[in-house]
Amino acid sequence: MTVVYEDNHIIVVNKTASEIVQGDKTGDTPLSETVKMYLKEKYQKPGNVFLGVTHRLDRPVSGLVIFAKTSKALTRLNDMFRTSDVKKTYWAIVKNAPAMPEGELTHYLVRNEKQNKSYAYDHEVPNSKKAVLHYRLIGHSENYFLLEVDLKTGRHHQIRCQLAKMGCPIKGDLKYGAPRSNPDGSICLHARRVKFTHPVSKELIELEAPLPDGNLWKGFKATQD
Repeated sequence: MTVVYEDNHIIVVNKTASEIVQGDKTGDTPLSETVKMYLKEKYQKPGNVFLGVTHRLDRPVSGLVIFAKTSKALTRLNDMFRTSDVKKTYWAIVKNAPAMPEGELTHYLVRNEKQNKSYAYDHEVPNSKKAVLHYRLIGHSENYFLLEVDLKTGRHHQIRCQLAKMGCPIKGDLKYGAPRSNPDGSICLHARRVKFTHPVSKELIELEAPLPDGNLWKGFKATQD
């Protein structure tokens, strides 16, 4: 991880695709602990360091993760995520071109806990949650297409599931229909930008994460510059 922004109340980092945000059954060191150690060493803090997890990114996804350094910021950020006041923009590399270059997708997602997978339906079904995103085709290479995705809701595996339902599974995402995995275990989904009002100072914060290493992302970056 690399630190993208930090002040007295929040710290925002750029997560790599191999890092988990919070501890799980793998026992691997979570990103939250890595950030705590960074703060402990940077400020020479004795004892425990407070760090609040405000949201998650799936392990194979890279990009921006916001942590709270104070309880005040944590409470307010939790409310902001709940009311969709944190605007998150993702970049996704897909193999298939969408039928329309831009559009809004609305599905109803059902999460299967045992499979750790969500299923998208065109209509409301029992135990489903409404999922909405806006996508736009912003680049292409010889073999792949680059989509910019703005989340309107925050559901389990929402982008992965909805893009697959549209016929555009994310490169490397075997769980949602990609033909092959990526060598490093990542999927080509990157939390590129966040925009929100600072929970304490109330100033507008707009941040952008550098793209992951690799020729595929670099090729798309050249088309965006």
